[in-house]
Amino acid sequence: MAKHEDEKHKHSEHNHHNHDHHDGEEHSHDSHQSHAHDHDSHGGHDHGGHGGHGHHDHGDMIGDFKKRFFISLIFTIPILALSPIIQDFMGVDWRFIGDMYILFALSTVVFFYGGWPFITGGISELKDKNPGMMTLIALAITIAYGYSTMVVFGWEGSQLFWELATLVDIMLLGHWIEMRSVMGASNALEQLVKLMPNEAHRLDDNDQVQDVPLSELENNDRVLIRPGEKIPVDGTIIDGNSAIDESMLTGESVPVEKNKGDEVIGGSINKEGSLTVKVEKTGEDSYLSQVITMVKEAQESKSRTQDLTNRAAKWLFYLSLAAGLATLFIWLLLGYSFDVAIERMVTVMVITCPHALGLAAPLVVAVSTSISAKKGLLIRNRANFEGARNLNAVVFDKTGTLTKGEFGVTNIVPSEGYNEGDLLKYASTVEQNSEHPIATGIVKEAKEQEVALGKLTDFESITGKGIQGKVDGRKVNVVSPGYVSDNNFSYDQQLFNEMSEEGKTVVFVLLEDELIGMIALADIVRETAKEAISTLKENGIHSIMLTGDNKKVANWVAKQLGIDEVYAEVLPDDKANQVKQIQAKGWKVAMTGDGVNDAPALATADLGIAIGAGTDVAMETADVVLVKSNPNDVVALMDLSKKTYRKMVQNLWWATGYNIFAIPLAAGVLAPIGIVLSPAVGAVLMSLSTIIVAVNAKLLKAS
Repeated sequence: MAKHEDEKHKHSEHNHHNHDHHDGEEHSHDSHQSHAHDHDSHGGHDHGGHGGHGHHDHGDMIGDFKKRFFISLIFTIPILALSPIIQDFMGVDWRFIGDMYILFALSTVVFFYGGWPFITGGISELKDKNPGMMTLIALAITIAYGYSTMVVFGWEGSQLFWELATLVDIMLLGHWIEMRSVMGASNALEQLVKLMPNEAHRLDDNDQVQDVPLSELENNDRVLIRPGEKIPVDGTIIDGNSAIDESMLTGESVPVEKNKGDEVIGGSINKEGSLTVKVEKTGEDSYLSQVITMVKEAQESKSRTQDLTNRAAKWLFYLSLAAGLATLFIWLLLGYSFDVAIERMVTVMVITCPHALGLAAPLVVAVSTSISAKKGLLIRNRANFEGARNLNAVVFDKTGTLTKGEFGVTNIVPSEGYNEGDLLKYASTVEQNSEHPIATGIVKEAKEQEVALGKLTDFESITGKGIQGKVDGRKVNVVSPGYVSDNNFSYDQQLFNEMSEEGKTVVFVLLEDELIGMIALADIVRETAKEAISTLKENGIHSIMLTGDNKKVANWVAKQLGIDEVYAEVLPDDKANQVKQIQAKGWKVAMTGDGVNDAPALATADLGIAIGAGTDVAMETADVVLVKSNPNDVVALMDLSKKTYRKMVQNLWWATGYNIFAIPLAAGVLAPIGIVLSPAVGAVLMSLSTIIVAVNAKLLKAS
C-alpha cells in the first residue's frame, strides 16, 4: 500500500464502522503506475515445449490428438497385415497382386493425417532454429514414407510403412496422454477483465441513476456504488463513507475505511456504505488495466525453456542426421550400390527416433499429475513444475497465503469486575448485525467459545462513535481507540500499544458508558504455514514474505512463522520487481500468492504457485495451484518434482538406451561378420523398450 505513517496504521484508520476517522489517511494509488518491465523470466511453453501447438483451445487439441490416434490405429492394422516384413516374421504369406499399392494408399493417409501435427510442429521448430521432439518425429516419418514410396514404385529395397504407422500411433498416443494430464494454457487475462463489473450506475445532472456500460464512462462522471458492489473505476469519493476491501488488489488484509476525498480502485469491493465516486481513470489508465498489461508482458516474454524430453530429442535429431549421412558415406566407400547404402541410411535414421521416447515423459507426467491431483496440487505448466526441484527460495504473499485473510480474535482483555465471557457476549451481540470483518471475527469467536448472545434492540451505527445497541436492555457501544482517547477513558495503554505494535486492530467495549474491556483482532496465521516454513528451512530453502500490508503487521506475522526475510508495503507492480531482484542473486524463486496483486509476480517467478482459495486470476497465472490452500503443499510439490524428474531421467535412459545400442547395428557395424539388424528384430526391441518405460512410469510413488 501507499506508505502509511506508522502511528496512523496502528489502529485508527481501520476505524471500526467509521469510528473516529483520521482525515490524514489517504491511500494514493497514483503510485501504482506500472512500468513496462522487461520480464525475461521463465518457461511458458506449449505443453512440454513441443512446438507449434500451444495456441489453440486446449480442449479441442486434446480431442484432435485423440481422434487422430484412433483413426491412425485403425489404418495401422491392415498396414501391418500387408507388410512383407511382418508376414515373414509371422511365417505367413498373404501377398497378392497390387497389395503394395493398397499399402501405399493406407500409409499415405496415416502419414498425412496422423503425422500432420508433427510435420507442422517440426517446421515451426526449425523456423525457431530449435529442433526438438517434433522435428525428430517429422524427420523419421518423412524419411520412412519417402523411401517406402520409392520402393513401391520400383526402387530396390524393402519398404518401412509398418515402421511409419507404428511410430505415428505411439507419438500421437504420447501427446494425447500428456496433454490430457496437463491443464490448459492460461486465460489469466480474461479472468482479470472479469474482475471489473460490466456496468456502472452513473448519476446524471438531476442525480438520476442510469445504468451504463463501463466503456461509456468518462472522466469526471459521477458514479453511485451501493453496499456489496464492486467499484467499477478508479476515482475519488465525493460523497459517503465506507470500508473498502482492497485485499484482492493490494494485499492489505484489513478493509480500508474511506471518506470523502479518498481514492478508490476499480475492482475493489465496497463493504458497507453507499458511495458517490468521481471517475478519474478509465480504460487503459486504470490500475487493474495496468496489472493486466504487466501479466501480459510477463507471459509473452517467458522464454520457451526446453523440457527434458525435448532436449533429448534435439540431440537425437542431430545424431540421426550425422549417423545417417555417415552410414550412407561409409557403405558407398565400401563399394556397395547406392540402393543398399540408402536402405542402411534410412534404417539408421528411422531407428534413431525411439518409439519409447514418445511415451517416456508423458507416462511419467500422467502418473505424477494424478498423484498430485490426489494431493490437491494442480500442475498447469509442466516444465516449470519439473524445475521446482532446483528452487533456492520461496516467496510467500502474506494475506490469504500465510494467513487466512480473515479476522480472528487474538486477545480479550476485560476490565476489573468483568470476565472474558461477559465482554464477548456484549460485543458479539451488538456486532451480530454488522457485515464488517471485525464484527464477523468477534461473532465467530463467540460461537467457538459457545457464548450465548443476548437480546439486541435499538441497534444503530453512529458516525464517529462506532456502533451502539441495547443488550438485554443495557446500552452497549463498540468503539475505536480514537473515541476512547477523545472521551478520556482510562485503560492499560502499555498493553494496548504492544498489541498495536503487532499490527492488531483493537476495539473497546462500553457498557452503560463505562469501559469494560478491549478486544484485539488480527489476520489469523495458518498453522500449516509454520510447518511449511520450518520444513523449507530444514531443506536449506530460504523463505521470504512479500506483502502490500504495513511493516508492523508483516513483522509480527513473520516472527510467528520464523520467516527469514520480509518485504512489506510493496506495491503490486513492485512485487514482480522484487522477485526479479531475488532472481538476480542467481536464485531459482517460487512465488506463492492468491490475489490479483500477486499475478505479475507469479508470472515472473521461476515457479508460480497459486493458493486455491484465492482469485481466479492468480490461479490462471500460476504454474501450479494448491487446491487445499495449504502452504505445506509447497513442500510436497518440491518433493514430487524431484521424484518425477528422477523417473523421467530413468525412462529416457530406457527409451534411448535401446537406440544407442541399435544404431550401430542398423548402420551395419557387424556386417563384416554377417550380422545385420533386420527391421523385424528392431521392431521387437522397440516394443520391449516401450513396455519397460510404461512399467517404470507406473512405479512413481508420492511420499
